[in-house]
Amino acid sequence: MRLEPTEVPCDGRRMALKIIAATGLALAGGAPPTAADGNVLRRRIPASGERIAAIGLGTYETFDVADAALPALQQVLARFVALGGQVVDSSPMYGRAESVLGHLADTLGTRDRLFLATKVWTSGAAEGIRQMETSFIRLRTRQLDLMQVHNLVDWQVHLATMRDWQREGRIRYLGVTHYHASAHRQVETVLRSARPDFVQINYSMAERDAESRLLPLAQDLGIAVVINRPFAQGALFTRVRGRPLPAWTAEFDCTSWAQFFLKFILAQPTVTCVIPATNKVQHLEDNLAAARGRLPDGRQRTRMAEHLRDS
Repeated sequence: MRLEPTEVPCDGRRMALKIIAATGLALAGGAPPTAADGNVLRRRIPASGERIAAIGLGTYETFDVADAALPALQQVLARFVALGGQVVDSSPMYGRAESVLGHLADTLGTRDRLFLATKVWTSGAAEGIRQMETSFIRLRTRQLDLMQVHNLVDWQVHLATMRDWQREGRIRYLGVTHYHASAHRQVETVLRSARPDFVQINYSMAERDAESRLLPLAQDLGIAVVINRPFAQGALFTRVRGRPLPAWTAEFDCTSWAQFFLKFILAQPTVTCVIPATNKVQHLEDNLAAARGRLPDGRQRTRMAEHLRDS
């Protein structure tokens, strides 16, 4: 199957309705999603005051799939929307991910309920424009919620283009990203000079470098923060494998290790959204549950960090 806009099967929306019904009945205890399902924590975007769900969905590797995997991913995206999720983050670097996301959002008819974010990952103004135009086509949208400079590649050039497009209404917000602490000093320089609407950085219980400078700086400058690598590429799960969740985590409504790691991040008020990637409905539901109920306070976060250190 070619994932171009002109290739959407004519019965795609009928299939989508069946999948939404199936996920609602099979995964919500035999009943369609209720209003409570969408009652997730929402955080404010400083540039506008708009609020978005604090747990989103990454697409690195998980959406770069063959056609045979599309039905399962469609269930994931349908359930994500049903549970109140909004932010889906992609990149032209992620293989077929943009095309798969665009196809599924179009088939499900959920574009208006999503906050679509992608990136530009190339050098030169002309090539950047070409790549971003291609992202619009792959994502099947006339307006992107967030366009980001991936890993700061030629950021001055691309941010200039993005500001033009923002004035024209083609993109709503612009930002910069990186995935490694070694680049945090450069990220800091860019934030101070360019003042983007968003910054996307790595931060987790295993990689806490952002706490010292970038998170306070983003708060001071009024920049929304998206967090990637919240599980340190799975390393955190490896550290706690086979270990029971402490009973005291019930104090902040935590019922799984995934929620333990995500709630630790969300307890930072500067964090706007965390984007764990998954292609499994049960993991998606678990992740989104972290944006419900209480969050740990400072004392509890210290206890969490000590518990992980001793694991």
